Amino acid sequence: MIRMMRPSRFWLLLPLLLGFLLDPATAASKKETKQLIAQLSSEYQEWLGEVELLITKEEVATFLELEKDYQRDAFIEQFWRLRDPFPDTGRNEFRERWDERVEEARRLFEGIDEDRSIILLLNGFPDARLEIGCRELWPAEVWFFRRAENLGREAALLFIQRGALGKYILWHPSDGVDDLYRSSMSMGSGRTFQSSTGCNQEDESAVRAAIRFARAEGVLGFSSVVAGLTKTPEGPSGEWVATFNSYTTDVPEGSNAFEADLSLGFPGRYKTRTVIQGLISVDPSELGVSDLAGYESFNLQLVGEVLRNDKLFDSFRYFFNHPLSSVTEEPVPLVFERYLRPGEYTLILRLEDINGKRFFRTSTPISVPLVQTAMARPPSDPETARLLKEANAAIARGETTLKIVPPQGELHTGMLRIDTLSSGSDIAEVVFSIDEKQVLKKRNPPWSVEFDLGSLPRMRTLAAVALDRSGTEMARDQLTLNAGAHRFAIRLIEPRRGKAYAGSLRAEAELEIPEGKVVERLEFFLNETLVATLYQEPWTHPLLLPPTEQVAYVRAVAYQPDGNSTEDLVFVNAPDYLEEVDIQFVELYVAALDDSQRPVDGLIESEFDVFEDGVAQSLLRFDHVANLPIHAGILIDVSASMVDRIEKAQLAALKFFQQAITPKDRASLITFNDHPNLATKFTSDLGELAGGLAGLKAERGTALYDSLIFALYYFNGIKGQRALIVLSDGQDEHSRFAFEDALEYAQRAGVAVYSIGLDLGRKQNDARKKLRRLSEETGGRVFLINDVAELEGAYREIQRELRSRYYLAYQSTNTEDSADFRTIDVKLTRRDVKAKSLRGYYP
Repeated sequence: MIRMMRPSRFWLLLPLLLGFLLDPATAASKKETKQLIAQLSSEYQEWLGEVELLITKEEVATFLELEKDYQRDAFIEQFWRLRDPFPDTGRNEFRERWDERVEEARRLFEGIDEDRSIILLLNGFPDARLEIGCRELWPAEVWFFRRAENLGREAALLFIQRGALGKYILWHPSDGVDDLYRSSMSMGSGRTFQSSTGCNQEDESAVRAAIRFARAEGVLGFSSVVAGLTKTPEGPSGEWVATFNSYTTDVPEGSNAFEADLSLGFPGRYKTRTVIQGLISVDPSELGVSDLAGYESFNLQLVGEVLRNDKLFDSFRYFFNHPLSSVTEEPVPLVFERYLRPGEYTLILRLEDINGKRFFRTSTPISVPLVQTAMARPPSDPETARLLKEANAAIARGETTLKIVPPQGELHTGMLRIDTLSSGSDIAEVVFSIDEKQVLKKRNPPWSVEFDLGSLPRMRTLAAVALDRSGTEMARDQLTLNAGAHRFAIRLIEPRRGKAYAGSLRAEAELEIPEGKVVERLEFFLNETLVATLYQEPWTHPLLLPPTEQVAYVRAVAYQPDGNSTEDLVFVNAPDYLEEVDIQFVELYVAALDDSQRPVDGLIESEFDVFEDGVAQSLLRFDHVANLPIHAGILIDVSASMVDRIEKAQLAALKFFQQAITPKDRASLITFNDHPNLATKFTSDLGELAGGLAGLKAERGTALYDSLIFALYYFNGIKGQRALIVLSDGQDEHSRFAFEDALEYAQRAGVAVYSIGLDLGRKQNDARKKLRRLSEETGGRVFLINDVAELEGAYREIQRELRSRYYLAYQSTNTEDSADFRTIDVKLTRRDVKAKSLRGYYP
């Protein structure tokens, strides 16, 4: 972080000075940074000063590299947007609070870089602030916090203005009390502030309270307090800076250029905006060719900016891949689309030939019309207009829309009313289905329906299709219920199954993005050829179909920055007899254990046999997953019966987190008594996990089965190796769901459940049996212990097993359309080793 140098104590600057000494390049870097800041206009210099405590080194470097004011303004907007705690609302509470504090710091103090301002900016206003007016003391202030925002507890601070000039600095107990006086007078000889310094009683009490607080903390303790008070908020991931840099339309200095033609059209309206369709035509002889193992292609990246009133209104990025085999002597067409309101804009484009390392750049004013009809103004090139006519005709369907309104809440069971929002006058009928089975047709609005979802909160897919009077589909929508916060999914809205296409189509995808996550890119494939890569909404792109009437398919794949992906595929112009078969891809995480329940390493693929419903399956993937990331949840009983054990249970769970969770893993904590509570979301931050364990109180009854379903629901949407550790010391007393419900839900979830039964005596034999069955059916393990002191050993065994499992994957040979449970049996050729995995799954 850039720090503007300011008068202060050595101990406040110590971390910065250490960084300076350890990094020889720091001095040169700071000098260069100051020079670059000095070249900025006063507006941007002032902004950098205001966010000095917030901005990261990477953000500063990127901001100083920007060349145009509209880019700097866009950077500032994104800077605040990424720090918005509630991005779905119209306000940015963090920015408003920071701006308010900056304004107050400027009004009250000598600049925003003095010690009082820093404490104010990071912790808010003190609960009490007293200006000290003693004759013999330096001008001083005492601040009292009941609970400082950054520190999380009380604090008393004393600021002094030495020499009665300049900025106030925070007094530290290492300075000594004499440092508070204008002269060498001290507090000796039993004199009071009031008698020796002219302080009134209120001033004297305030100064004494601040000194007592500092002395009670000690030199190191008070330094720790200050470190907490001045701890700067953690900035967003550096990925956004790299992404922002990738959207520049500036061309590298000294680069070579090539020629291209740009034509624009306005083929229709999307809601209140006009669709602008751009076509860049490039002579293939101008482009470099990539040859990767005999696969030759043109590869181009397009970056665009749309300015309105000299402000950045929109930015976008595409990557185009054109196989050389599909290219003729005609120009290579590159199509892009944006949605803009009617008005005047400037469009700036930079097209990079990746292979030829050359650039095309253009800046052109555009006047976007108000479009009233479906096809307003096609692209100016007649051949392109002909090719894209069918794709553009799909825009007309935007006049008729149907949107399912997501119901409130998370876990949905029983009777549930579903409403829709629609537009357009040509809807004659709406067909509702659930899990691809039609349940109701409605011929009159309101387009709403009630479903019976059953007693378990299972993942269900709800679809609504709007038809006109001739039975032609006009619009559709789909919603997944009980999907959880981690679901990452993509659905192709266009092309549609069963519809015929001739020369082109307009591919359109819809995404479900996990809470707090982003999409890095979306790729459209025609057959197995990558056609275009999109880095932002709208997730639409026109595709030209093969000239023959051969069967083709469109595939859309979305990626997150961590490499996680999801995809959807739709066949185009498939004959009626071509039936799409849902093939189950089954993933197993298998523990291989010897007679002493110790994991066995070094096994090879040929030693494993997998059977589904008794039928042998062929493995497609095999791996030893010692280093595969883990998502582990601990479900811990905090009912009244745990009152004498809760402290040891906390420490054992914390030790598991400390030993088992590496930076690439994620863990969560769920507590339960007569209801479950998500104490800590999935994280690798040990501080957050420890915070979730802190302050647990044992009280009320036990609802184990309800809490088990809640915990497994929380795993929805997470892929890979997953485990839930359940700690309980008693029989279920309060659950709405029965054990068989929880067992079925666990079998559907695919999460290995490790059960720890604490002090379950003979009278609780039924509870012991249920915990054992739950673990064995899901590929976990049961631990029945008599004392909480044995918890640490159980956690250690679980950790060892999770780090020594084998990954097996196969495509099920069962293609029947049946929802019945399918059993899985994994066997090893070695008789001294047993395989343990989930016992089956629901397709």
